[in-house]
Amino acid sequence: MKKVPFLLLCFLLLAGQAGAQSVGNRDSLLNFFEKTRINLLKEVEGLSTEQMQFKPSADKWSVSQCLEHIVLTEKMLFSMTKDSLEKPANPERRNEVKMTDDQIVAGILDRSFQAKAPEGLQPTGKYADPSEAIKDFDTQRKDILDFLNKVDVDKLRDHVSDSPFGPINAYHSLLFIAGHTGRHTLQISEIKAHPGFPE
Repeated sequence: MKKVPFLLLCFLLLAGQAGAQSVGNRDSLLNFFEKTRINLLKEVEGLSTEQMQFKPSADKWSVSQCLEHIVLTEKMLFSMTKDSLEKPANPERRNEVKMTDDQIVAGILDRSFQAKAPEGLQPTGKYADPSEAIKDFDTQRKDILDFLNKVDVDKLRDHVSDSPFGPINAYHSLLFIAGHTGRHTLQISEIKAHPGFPE
């Protein structure tokens, strides 16, 4: 596979056009975060150590590795979003953003395009127990949700930045965080559906 920088690949994923769900305000953003959390819990709850460490093939991730990648990446993406919000707002660029919220969500959830994570986000398989992973995930998510409950959501769209596929705003960046978790939850489901997955 041709190597492309991770963030470029992230935005490549945003090219999906199929509508996924309607988003746009604080409640819908919070609901999207909650939905991705619930779906993740459903997929990993009660898995054994053997099931957590099972890999469909040598070059594929295990459930444990997917969970670790989710935790690492949510932290990184949230930090990047907060950093972008420390820069001056540029509401004059709001109309430059052509990507819709639904396209953002549809693009990140599209598993037909796969990419290699950078070294800093490569998992080692540290989680033998799903409850340990979810504990770390929830601790991290709490910081994000606290932020979402305090921030002026409309003002997020006043922070526009350039991506390889055009301008996006900070609201889109937050959608991407939850969507990334949803994407790898789908990957976990694929692992569990493998014929060799332990009973």
